[in-house]
Amino acid sequence: MEQEAKLVSFAHLPALGADLDGGTFAGITTHKDGTHCAVVLLPEQCEKLTWEKAMNWAEKLGGELPSRPVAAMLFANVKRLLKPTWHWTSEEDDASYAWNCHFDDGHQLSHHKSFEGAAVLVRLIPLTA
Repeated sequence: MEQEAKLVSFAHLPALGADLDGGTFAGITTHKDGTHCAVVLLPEQCEKLTWEKAMNWAEKLGGELPSRPVAAMLFANVKRLLKPTWHWTSEEDDASYAWNCHFDDGHQLSHHKSFEGAAVLVRLIPLTA
């Protein structure tokens, strides 16, 4: 399912934890190129997936796994919606390991990509002035 590109203005962002684009508004992230995006936690969650399967699951549903900073933001802003276990992020540590975030305490570390963990789905919506 390919997601149509959307734009949202800063002025029209809802409060943290409010509904936005089929999910829950969790905050704002900034890419290395300086573009800002609204982070939307989507309702789909999965368990017992290897990292590769989690990445494919997210892409199939038109979203992505959160980056490490976005995972920390989810923990800080919408923890009530997250299962208190470790979840894959989109970031690799090396060829065999990828980063995860424990949503019980916010701790991040890497696991072997073949381990089975949980996953949440986010959508990043570009922001305009």
